[in-house]
Amino acid sequence: MKIVSVGGGAAGLYFAILMKKADPAHEITVLERNRPDDTFGFGVVFSDATLDNFRDADPESHAAITQAFAHWDDIDIQYQDQVLTSTGHGFSGMSRQKLLDILQQRAKDLGVVLQFSTEVSEPSQWAGADLVLAADGVNSSLRLRYAAHFQPSIDWRRNRFVWLGSTRPFPAFTFYFKSSPVGLWRTHAYQYAPGPSPSFSTPGKGR
Repeated sequence: MKIVSVGGGAAGLYFAILMKKADPAHEITVLERNRPDDTFGFGVVFSDATLDNFRDADPESHAAITQAFAHWDDIDIQYQDQVLTSTGHGFSGMSRQKLLDILQQRAKDLGVVLQFSTEVSEPSQWAGADLVLAADGVNSSLRLRYAAHFQPSIDWRRNRFVWLGSTRPFPAFTFYFKSSPVGLWRTHAYQYAPGPSPSFSTPGKGR
């Protein structure tokens, strides 16, 4: 099969890896609008169950991922100057850029063709492919172009959010809840690399 993934984020890359493993004869091309070292956001989180699925699907990339993450079992919930700790969960955080580096290299090793800085403005040029995957994110140009067929829907709400970085090495997946005159602030923070490394948090505000 001739397969084209429009989008070279984690989803598009992992799909390409698994399809190439399923049949090395597949001709797979991944098209990414950004450069190889461009990313948005800091970290990603995987549960232990998800990592088990990674191990079963592709042991090679699983091994590289598990060497680059920070692992924790506890969740700390902080509210009104109290901390409630729940344990036994099993989660890992890692740098999104590191994850992309691992998946890019694994895809290359398998023979997937990666094309960066490639904007797909006219998908008809790939009409000869057996499969075209729309992996170009929440604001997918492919889904927008073919909205009448895919019928996507977005339900906008009033909550706001922002990504922030911190040098504090959080020992647990930490949730903060704090009331304010403008609404309730909800923050989740976690470490995304092993050792004394930066952490990532997404504060959100809503009424």
